[in-house]
Amino acid sequence: MRVHFIGIGGIGVSALAQYYLAKGAVVSGSDLTASEITEMLGKKGAKVSIGRHKAQNLPEDLDLLVYTPAVREDNPEWAEVKKRKTEALSYPQALGKLTKNYFTIAVSGSHGKSTTSAMIADILIRAGLDPTVILGTKLREFGDSNFRLGASEYLVIEADEYQASFLNYWPSIIVLTNIEEEHLDYFGNLENILGAFRDFVNHLPEDGTLVLNYDDENSRKMEESVSAKALNIMPYYSDMEESSALKEILRIPGKHNISNALGALMAARSLGIADNVSFRALADYHGSWRRFEIYEANFGDSGFTIVSDYAHHPTEISATLSAAREKWPDKEIWAIFQPHQYQRTYYLFDKLVEALSFALAKRIIMLPIYDVAGREDAEIKRKISSLKLAEAVKERAEDKEIFCLNTFLETKKFLENNLKGGEVVVIMGAGDVYDLVKMFST
Repeated sequence: MRVHFIGIGGIGVSALAQYYLAKGAVVSGSDLTASEITEMLGKKGAKVSIGRHKAQNLPEDLDLLVYTPAVREDNPEWAEVKKRKTEALSYPQALGKLTKNYFTIAVSGSHGKSTTSAMIADILIRAGLDPTVILGTKLREFGDSNFRLGASEYLVIEADEYQASFLNYWPSIIVLTNIEEEHLDYFGNLENILGAFRDFVNHLPEDGTLVLNYDDENSRKMEESVSAKALNIMPYYSDMEESSALKEILRIPGKHNISNALGALMAARSLGIADNVSFRALADYHGSWRRFEIYEANFGDSGFTIVSDYAHHPTEISATLSAAREKWPDKEIWAIFQPHQYQRTYYLFDKLVEALSFALAKRIIMLPIYDVAGREDAEIKRKISSLKLAEAVKERAEDKEIFCLNTFLETKKFLENNLKGGEVVVIMGAGDVYDLVKMFST
């Protein structure tokens, strides 16, 4: 079987590409830019074309095209496949087909999907259940990969709500971490988001299990949506007796990670996994790529700590900085933030201002907004900027020192000139801000 992937370097698409490679398929793909992920896929046997997409990238005897949902109608590879009438599936559609062939555990919610999915995967592995795992982040335990091929019936996935992608999935267990206003460029308002989640939880079979975060009001509403079914509903909440034990054993800080661990624990219990197995797995969990990853760095004789985190939503920003303060109560904390997508920044502007104004960091460096190709609105781009966000934060929190810088190199030099040693620098964002982290960590 020959499978070609448009956008093969994407964090989700790349995991599916590895699945087909592991199953013996001939895999090719294209992406606009090279990355650690495309290099890894090349080493695993995929033929990866970097640069402009073109019809010549497609093999002659192609059986299936899988494409990122961000692909445009005028993409030459997409146009060529339509001419050939070869089967073409979006990433969510292709993953959705897999969920029907496995006992699927899907983790959904506005925040915490990657961490909770990774925790569940580690527990299942420790319990000897040998799952296949498709994640939106890389794990050290998987050899710095976002994919693991198992030999059992179990599949663990992240179920992303953007563009209602998760409506392609048919899980036996859903873990719902939280529901907030997010992806408003697609959904428009919270009620539409809740409607999509209601539809998703109703994908569960009659004997399915819904694991719900009872601390989250919107997640609790989902229980009513499936009340007519004989579902096994398993709530978790911060006041559970298990929270104290998890706080003691978890290597990653923050109340949000205790909540993630509780969700993983409940999912494990629904599968009959003993708590002592789950707790051992959670105690050994080291965290995942760009989720509170800690590096030690230095300029000359001055050492400091870097935290790399994917946080880009206001709630995530607050949780990440709170976790940093919890871990380092006596250290000075700097925050570097790269807003992700003009439309998200526009729709969540007031909440971003609030999160950054009350952030547990006195010094904040604001980087330019990360432009997400194919998902931006030209009119909104003219209305919003990092400078406007910085000005609003400064007006709200006069005690903060806020700096707007334009490039990673400029930011690196600024830190060299202003850090005294011993600080914690939290670098946040879902775009390419990880390249800034690499400037210190390599």
